[in-house]
Amino acid sequence: MPASGVTAAAIAARLSAIGLSARLEEHTRFTTVEAEVPDTLSAESWREVLDVVAEADRFGLVATSLNGRTLWAAVRKAVPTTGDVGGPGYQR
Repeated sequence: MPASGVTAAAIAARLSAIGLSARLEEHTRFTTVEAEVPDTLSAESWREVLDVVAEADRFGLVATSLNGRTLWAAVRKAVPTTGDVGGPGYQR
């Protein structure tokens, strides 16, 4: 498993330990973790959640009146160090 997957899995496991149901998803450039956040989450738990997602490269919260609150965190995948990384015309 790539380092991004290991980090994302660790984030998901820590969120689960707090009581959130986390799910992982692989994307081209990121591995993401998402979890629904209940309205009843305590202030102490929020502090723990913020400590956990701080391990990601990016994170945020989407809140809507229809779907509630979804926490997300994205861990960037490593960029290949060999080959045609930049594509045609890329100059180093």
